[in-house]
Amino acid sequence: MLIGIDVGGTYTDGVLFDNLQSQVVKVVKVPTRSEQLQSSLMDVLDRLLSDQDMKGIQRIVLSTTLVTNLLATNAAEPPALILIPGPGLPFEYQLTFPHSYIVKGSIDFRGRETEKLNRQEIEGVIETIRASGLKKIAVVGKFSNRNPQHEHTVRDIITAKFPEAEVGIGSELAGQLNFIRRIATSYYSLMTRKRWTTFAHDIEQAMQKRGLDNVPLDILKADGGTMPLQHALQYPCETILSGPAASTMGAKAITGQNANAVVLDIGGTTTDISLLLDGQPLYASRGASINGQYTHIKAISTRSLPLGGDSPVCFDPQKGIYIEKIRKGPAACFGGGNATVTDIFNCKYDLHIGDADKSRQFVQQLQVESGVALPELIDLVEDNVMQQLMDALRNIFTEWENEPAYRVWEVVHDRKFKVKRIIGIGAAASAIVPVLAALYKVNSFIHELSPIANALGAALARPTLAFNMHIDTQKGTYFTDYDGICGNLDKGSSLQMVDAHKLAREVMQKLAEQRGLAEYADEAEFIREEQFNMIRDWDRIGKIFELGMQIKPGFIKEFEEGSI
Repeated sequence: MLIGIDVGGTYTDGVLFDNLQSQVVKVVKVPTRSEQLQSSLMDVLDRLLSDQDMKGIQRIVLSTTLVTNLLATNAAEPPALILIPGPGLPFEYQLTFPHSYIVKGSIDFRGRETEKLNRQEIEGVIETIRASGLKKIAVVGKFSNRNPQHEHTVRDIITAKFPEAEVGIGSELAGQLNFIRRIATSYYSLMTRKRWTTFAHDIEQAMQKRGLDNVPLDILKADGGTMPLQHALQYPCETILSGPAASTMGAKAITGQNANAVVLDIGGTTTDISLLLDGQPLYASRGASINGQYTHIKAISTRSLPLGGDSPVCFDPQKGIYIEKIRKGPAACFGGGNATVTDIFNCKYDLHIGDADKSRQFVQQLQVESGVALPELIDLVEDNVMQQLMDALRNIFTEWENEPAYRVWEVVHDRKFKVKRIIGIGAAASAIVPVLAALYKVNSFIHELSPIANALGAALARPTLAFNMHIDTQKGTYFTDYDGICGNLDKGSSLQMVDAHKLAREVMQKLAEQRGLAEYADEAEFIREEQFNMIRDWDRIGKIFELGMQIKPGFIKEFEEGSI
């Protein structure tokens, strides 16, 4: 048995999935308590397990909004930044966050020290940070992923001079090239790490009390894959945007087809939009964007719209009939005290969602308050909803058209991309998506499991792992952008591409075994492979290899696509 739990802005959903019979056995939906996410998660888990044998549970996957909420509300303490950029970009391009300090020192692109650190300068910066009251410090060097020596040294100085500070270094938090994105990734990772660690510890304790401490517990990532909870302690920001990732994977699971489709996850508070190209999610080539800053967090390309099934429909003498962006509670048909978007569609299309009489009652109250004829009022709201969704789709398609994978698809297929269907996810999708699809003149797809597809997507998502490797035969070293893994070469300058592949596979196998992904290691694929000769005095003195390898997102082996 597999368990998937997705914490949404309005509801927390859970599914118990029988992977032998390939069917959903049990579904649970409870209101999300945003200030008590752990309580919401455990409530769903307890209900799923209420009549189940604990020994039959093989895996639990959580999709949580904790990190998203922390970053959206600025609820976590920000860190100070000590940056070691060396020569290159003007400083103003690097000072994108408050409390940023640039210090002397430089490592070049091959990992060679070209300028030493100034210990006195660093100690002065540390005292300034201490005086500011901040107790988190991220240290990021431009090429520390090729040689983390400077970052380690600065961390050691901080530990000696400011032992109560929490320190994170870029080579361990965000190892890929692109200094600005590494700064942002390191900043947000350290910003959320402490709160995430507390949350993870609480979840582990709750699992132990339920006798589930030996059951693998994974967290859904922004790329639609999973990672063990313990590994998420190092990379909490990988869990941002896990909600849209869950809905995309859920849509892929319930359709079981490799079609071109837009996925609309219409929750109570927001609508998340993503795209499937021949059944595969479209990824954001520049990484996840957090507060306007691009990061190295691999993520499905999504757009979130502040419009959901529980969005209140209001009247104001100045504004007229309008849709409020802030949710005030459930739809009237589910016991709420306001007419909502769901109630409007319930009335117009006789959908019989919840208590339909309550929908009519509250919509009629709104009609009396506004003085607008009932048919006109309903049409106004429907038109507003459709216009917001169509505008959002038009804008995000403009962004998608600039994504490399989108363009490659058009080149390979020698035609412009066209949407074949709109897949509806979420409780309100059955009311809204068919109308939108009719306007677009495409098919709509609503499955009986659409209301809890996010939790299903989490349950079925497979673990993922990716890294880039830099090999320098002249120096006799290799570095990866993952956990600061590095080492020396045995073959030196005689290394060939086949040897580089072998080395990368050995690293992948080791990492996969450490993270419980050994069964997927053989499926790892190379997504980048480049080779450059180094020439001096007309002779080749060595080679540089750049490799990228990944266990790509998808479904676990126990699940056969299209069988639900």
